[in-house]
Amino acid sequence: MNYHSRRLLRLNLAPWRMATVAGLLLAGLTVVGGRAFYLQGLNTDYLQGKGDAVANRQLTLPAQRGQVADRHGQLLAISTPVESLWARPTELRLDDAQRAQLARVLGVSPQALAKTLGRKTRGEFSVRRPVTPEQAVKIAAMGIPGLHLRREFRRYYPAGEVAAHVVGFTNVDDLGQEGVERAYQDWLAGREGKREILRDRRGNTIRDLAPIKTAQMGGNLALALDLKIQYLAHRELAAAIEAHKAKGGSVVVLDAKTGEILALANQPIFNPNNRHDYAPGPMRNRAVIDTFEPGSTIKPFVAAAVLERGLYDPDSVIDTPETWRVGRKLVRDVHPHPQMTVSEIIQKSSNVGAVKLAMSLTPQQYWEVLHRAGFGERPGSGFPGETAGRLRDAANWKPVEHATMAYGYGLSVSLLQLTRAYMAFANDGEVMPLSFLKREPQEIVGVRVFSPTVAREVRAMMEAVTQEGGTGLRTRVPGYRVAGKTGTAHKLVDGRYAPDRYLSSFVGMAPASNPRLIIGVVIDEPSGGVYYGGSVAGPVFAQVMAASLRQLALPPDAPETATHLTHNVRPARGGGA
Repeated sequence: MNYHSRRLLRLNLAPWRMATVAGLLLAGLTVVGGRAFYLQGLNTDYLQGKGDAVANRQLTLPAQRGQVADRHGQLLAISTPVESLWARPTELRLDDAQRAQLARVLGVSPQALAKTLGRKTRGEFSVRRPVTPEQAVKIAAMGIPGLHLRREFRRYYPAGEVAAHVVGFTNVDDLGQEGVERAYQDWLAGREGKREILRDRRGNTIRDLAPIKTAQMGGNLALALDLKIQYLAHRELAAAIEAHKAKGGSVVVLDAKTGEILALANQPIFNPNNRHDYAPGPMRNRAVIDTFEPGSTIKPFVAAAVLERGLYDPDSVIDTPETWRVGRKLVRDVHPHPQMTVSEIIQKSSNVGAVKLAMSLTPQQYWEVLHRAGFGERPGSGFPGETAGRLRDAANWKPVEHATMAYGYGLSVSLLQLTRAYMAFANDGEVMPLSFLKREPQEIVGVRVFSPTVAREVRAMMEAVTQEGGTGLRTRVPGYRVAGKTGTAHKLVDGRYAPDRYLSSFVGMAPASNPRLIIGVVIDEPSGGVYYGGSVAGPVFAQVMAASLRQLALPPDAPETATHLTHNVRPARGGGA
């Protein structure tokens, strides 16, 4: 067929149109060729980078977290190497049989595994962290493209729940979440390493492309904690909570000379090794975070305030009627005495006597004493979440508030804060800074709160609390002189004081001749009819103190004539004991 002889098939294109099309095609080819020459001949970094992005990988080498030990070297937190399973979505290839096999190895259903592996993400994601060594061997043998095992570290806590509130725990990424794990995260974490590798299309490592940057292990921590004393505090607190069917409680043990925290126990508890049952309530460090009205444990500071200003002597006699009215507030003593000395006011925990002492001071004078002792400020332990409590400015006090603060209502404290303040009586007027870390005595500089004379006088008053006629008979320790103060306070519930809910507390020190240990105990909502601080918190103090003094081999300073009372008795008391 002659196409040129047919009129409909003949091309009648203008020459310029053909030249234009040919020119555009030539120009396009020239641009493409030029671009190819530029990328492959002159600027090779771009394509090389694209290729490296497919075949090269920069791996992060996890750093082993530093160890945490008690003051004697007993390990409290260590890191063990584990394998975790990760997936690369862009390379993941597995059939139904492999999915079913992998699901059996991991102990999940194929449907749940399919949902996990079907995650829409551009980067890698974790499938299981960690896997057991047996699972790791089986997964590696399967050789599934897009799945790989990665070496990581998992935190293990040998002391478990006993030291959980002090040590804290880490999350799945090995970052500190609570306790010293969080407070010293930067020190413990170490520095990650780097490894740049070349991989084949199956994801297998062919060679290293650069020298490996080795990970640096984190620093170790030596805590002030004494694990034996910590166990004693944990055991006795748990027993008291069970015996009195209480809601919770805390114990703090301080070294009076160094400010070191030798033990800190709370109830309820949690196990940091069990990551599946974490709940906010048990994880809360009550001794550091929770606040309460201290009740009669504040009265020694009232006595110290009036002695410091020379308004009274320990033997000064004060009229103490059964009731005393301040504005519309009627202050009452449960076991009244017509007259008491300042020492007897502390020994018998007289509310009326304490109010009379406090009212002899101006609000500003009383506030200054409480403020110097550390109330209204964070105790400075460095523990995450520690509270400052509540101490209102003296300019805002009403007469009723001035009165109620004399027996521990109208201000709030944490147990750690309150126990720290008692160092002023144990150290002849000085308060040492707190520390969760082991320290040397020569490193410490204290803050003076009271004169040495006043501190000793008040300590003698608190020693009388544990003797006949005092509210703390059940706090005595055979062979040692003990000084302390009981406290019982109604709890605030919905803005009102509940008539049948109490906080029972005791803070004391021993040996009273030269105190070495200070122990604070608070029990939240004891039930069963016994709720006084001397009966509920006092025995916990006595048991922990007795064992701790033996643990530290401190010489006795009194004949072993103190009687350990094991039955529930209602102590003689003059107020909020």
